[in-house]
Formats: sequence, structure tokens, C-alpha cells
Amino acid sequence: MAADHIRVTAPGGDYDIWIEPGVLQSIARRGEPPVRPYIASPVVVATNTTLAPLYGEPLARALPDAALVTIPDGEQYKTLATVAKLYTDFVAAGLDRTGTVIALGGGVVGDTVGFAAATYMRGVRLVQVPTSLLAMVDSSVGGKVGVDLPQGKNLVGAFKQPDAVLIDPDVLHTLPPREWRCGMAEVIKHGLLADEGLLQLIENEHGNAVSPQDAAELVRRAVQVKVDVVQQDPYERSVRAHLNLGHTFAHAIEQVSGYAWPHGEAVGVGLLAAARLSYALGLADAALPRRVQDILTRIGLPTRIEGFDADAIYAAMGTDKKWQAGRSRFVLLRGVGQPVIVEDVPRERVLSVLDSLR
Repeated sequence: MAADHIRVTAPGGDYDIWIEPGVLQSIARRGEPPVRPYIASPVVVATNTTLAPLYGEPLARALPDAALVTIPDGEQYKTLATVAKLYTDFVAAGLDRTGTVIALGGGVVGDTVGFAAATYMRGVRLVQVPTSLLAMVDSSVGGKVGVDLPQGKNLVGAFKQPDAVLIDPDVLHTLPPREWRCGMAEVIKHGLLADEGLLQLIENEHGNAVSPQDAAELVRRAVQVKVDVVQQDPYERSVRAHLNLGHTFAHAIEQVSGYAWPHGEAVGVGLLAAARLSYALGLADAALPRRVQDILTRIGLPTRIEGFDADAIYAAMGTDKKWQAGRSRFVLLRGVGQPVIVEDVPRERVLSVLDSLR
């Protein structure tokens, strides 16, 4: 299959997204493009301890003057402490302002390593190489990087546009089924926001057979949705906030669970909560939440948050970046492809939706 190439217009410089099955193996064997044009020595390949032997070590060996550094695997390590360790590792590797950091991994690696690259020596080159479906279709694109605080997700961060994003859908063949489903939550989100055909692809063409074999088309369409949005609003001052559909609920669920819930599963049930709240407020008809629930069930994502206290989840929403001056702020839907931001949603309506999911 030929490579798909998407050129992104961004402040501070445009960048390329390459979607090419098998490209990571090709680089590991021969150190060939498309990554080579975007790197300058010295190079640091930064990944997690799980992916290091699978992809990190071969990639570091294939590139000239490359060092491999690792961070622990898991959302609980998306912290300033991990960033501080990365700074120490960058110094030890001889990384200077002319060098390049390659962030190889899922969303936690991309966000954490990307933030380190954005702030080390006031910024060095960054190439994102996402290895999870979630990271491919969402976090690797658009230039948002950052880490969590105990009080909430992504409360410390920066805008750091990559020099390139290199996506190899073939790595998804070995992705654990749960990780695949988590990534599908973001694919569904992009379909709800702007691509009816993407939802139909999940519902009609593949149904329960949606699998990594279908990845290249799903990734291409989902990435294009995000690119179209971030090019309009690179600094999240208007329409880019729509990409937070379901995330106000999701981040609160993650926080209340102590991050025992993976991000993608929380986003999935967050999408259903947003659809139900849209219906409760009279924005959308009852068909919307029914359709969202059917799609989530088809994929195998959760549609219930049993065991969670609705008041605790609502309280956790108070630290959400999208809320302003204590005023609630939700991304909701009038229908597929019709996102809208609604402020000052009555607390009782939100609690009622949360109770309906228990």
C-alpha cells in the first residue's frame, strides 16, 4: 500500500504526516526516509520500557548518532517528575539545540516526551512516531503536549508542533485488543464531529469485524478530521475545543478512578454521556444517544460507570481546563457533524446523565 501524505499548516512552520504501512521496519533495516529528512543529529529516541525492545532499540540502531532513553509505561508516569528525568537523560545523551527528539509510543509517550522536547533548551526538534491507534488519530497531531498534575489531567503543557508525524499502521497488528478499542473511541469521536462516513464505515462495512487490518483507512480519515480542525484553530481559541467532545466527562472519570480507567474507555463512555446530555438539553433527538451506544457496544467499549459516585465525578470536572471562572462548559452535539459549546449547564442535568450511566 502506498503512503498517504498530509501536509499540515501550523504556526511556526508546516509539517508532514506520513501514513505508511511497514515504514518502521523499513527504517529499522535501512534507516531510510520518510523520517531521515526531518532529523538532525544528535538524535534521542524516547520511548517507554515496554516498547524499547520492540521498536526503540532497532530504530536507535538504524539512525546515526542516536541514543535511546526510556520512561516507565503508564498514565501514572505522565508527570513533571518523568519530564525532569528526561531532561537529565537528554543532557547525558549530548542533546543540544540542533538535535532531534523522536517520541516513539502511545499518547503518554507523545505528550510527555513532546513536553520535554518543547521545554528542553527552549525547544528542540520533535518527530512524533505514534504506536497506538489513539495516539495516531489524536494526540500525535496538532501540537498539544503536556503532563498531568494530581488535581487533573493535562494541567501543565505547551503547544509544540512536530517537525513530522510518522504513522505505521502495521504496528497495530500486535496492539492488545483493549488498546485497539481505546483508540477506536477517538475514531468514533472524530466521526461524530465531522465525518458521517467514518461512522458508517464502522457500522455498515465492517461491523464487529473492525480490526487493525482496517487500520490504514480508519487512521487516514480520522487524522484528516483532526487536521482540518487544528489548521483552523491551532491554539484552541474557538473550534478546536470541539475536539474535547466527551473529554470533560472522560477526564473526570479517569481522575476519580485513580487512572485505573484507560483514557480511551473513559472517552467512550464520555461520548455517550455527552450525547445523552445533548438530548436532555433538547439539542439533539433520542436517536443520537442510541446510535452512540450502539457503536460503542459494537466496538466493545464500556457504556456504564458502575461503582462511581456521580457527585465525585462532577466535582472532578471543576479542574477541567475547558471550564472558565468556575462555569461549566461542555462540547455537545445537535447531531452528527454539528458540535456546539454549551456553558452553564445545570448541575442537576449533568448528575442525572451520570446517574443514568451507573
